[in-house]
Amino acid sequence: MDTPASLLERLRQPAQEQAWRRFVELYTPLLYGWARRRGCPDADAADLVQEVLTLLVRKLPEFSYDRHKSFRGWLRVVAHNCWRNLQRRAQLPRGAEVPDLADLPAPDEPEPFWETEYRELLVGRALALMRADFEPETWQACWECVVASRPPAAVAKELGVSVGTVYAAKSRVLSRLRQELAGLLD
Repeated sequence: MDTPASLLERLRQPAQEQAWRRFVELYTPLLYGWARRRGCPDADAADLVQEVLTLLVRKLPEFSYDRHKSFRGWLRVVAHNCWRNLQRRAQLPRGAEVPDLADLPAPDEPEPFWETEYRELLVGRALALMRADFEPETWQACWECVVASRPPAAVAKELGVSVGTVYAAKSRVLSRLRQELAGLLD
């Protein structure tokens, strides 16, 4: 995935199967975890994730990223409203009308999940998906420096490469991570 455009921008364009696959790979575990924290049983959590993703297929091509607002906040509102829609449908008798998502009020305050765990889960998921895109030595050099907080000189010695190679590996992986998550962590 060498394109410099952010994932959100790619999703606005038609026929972006690879971008949608990446989005689903990144966000399915996050949405599923959120649903489980709301007390949804596995089947209901899967239904909620499916409903959110289905709605996003319709809404993301129209979504205009604003640097002053967060995609995270918008996604949280969408997921919360889909959850409330599912709750209402479960309580309505068959044949009763289900309120439209746009008519539902947004949740008042962000939950801690969306502020702290959102970043951790999304970055972790992106790193797991990106790992296959790098040579093992490049990945390990970056991982040891960033995650394990080891000094570049020690990592270089262990891997049998120069310190400059370790810095370059770290820079390449982190640059790619920033590119992958552009607009998603704001």
